[in-house]
Amino acid sequence: MARINTTFCALGMLSRGVEMFARALRDAALLFLGVVLIALGLDLFLVPNKIAAGGVSGIATILHHLVGFPVGATMLALNIPLFLWGFFRLGLGVGFRSLLGTVLLSGAVDGLVPFLPVLTTDALLASLYGGVLVGLGLGLVFRAKGTTGGTDLAATILRSYVGINVGQLLFLVDGAVVLAAGFAFRSPELAMYALITIFVSAWVIDVVQEGLGYTKAFLVISDKYQAIARAVLTEVNRGATLWEGTGAYTGAARTLLLTVVSRSEVTRLKEVVYRIDPRAFVILTNVHEVLGEGFKEYRG
Repeated sequence: MARINTTFCALGMLSRGVEMFARALRDAALLFLGVVLIALGLDLFLVPNKIAAGGVSGIATILHHLVGFPVGATMLALNIPLFLWGFFRLGLGVGFRSLLGTVLLSGAVDGLVPFLPVLTTDALLASLYGGVLVGLGLGLVFRAKGTTGGTDLAATILRSYVGINVGQLLFLVDGAVVLAAGFAFRSPELAMYALITIFVSAWVIDVVQEGLGYTKAFLVISDKYQAIARAVLTEVNRGATLWEGTGAYTGAARTLLLTVVSRSEVTRLKEVVYRIDPRAFVILTNVHEVLGEGFKEYRG
């Protein structure tokens, strides 16, 4: 019996080891693909058109056009003191993946540029397509639990000193880089295009992180909540959760029903609710991502 238990334990450890290896391999692939996409966005669109969309890459773009420094090497040179500062201030929590992402990106930017054409000289097209590629790349890097150093690391370090929100610090740092580019290139328009790139890349990062397949969340307030819950379970084939609440004006106890459905089930659910209670109060909202039974499985 003890030998059987030992065998099952060993098999369990082996299974967990294989799962961890597969996850690490997937993260490495995502990190590499993300770095390549960021490098393509910089080399094909942003750098040739003098669009310095914030961050270390923006500073490197400015220096490239003013004094001829290679963008990738400049990014690495700027990131090295940031990582040293981060290790000193934050400890080893800065992370190996972040360091790896930074080195890979710097190498990819300079390594790919001799083989890539300049696809457009239209600043608007460059800002849009560059923002999409950079956003896709960063989204994949973040999904791999890594970063590419730069201003996100700088903001995290500064937050440890001043306690300001990281997002606010990122906005301030990136805004300063965009303004510097406008002055350096003597072109307010280039600064405006850089802002377009920042907003586009931020939106694409969210899409990669949260997905495009919006589902819908229904919050239903009705005295006939039990009948509605049964109909949701049997007719729509979705789960539901009941919450106990209190009306702020009346002080009366109310039961709220929460359920999440796909887009194609929205009309059907409305019909079910209002067939049972034409006076039901319904709140319908977008949900970017749903993990669990009936939807998407979390894979780490």
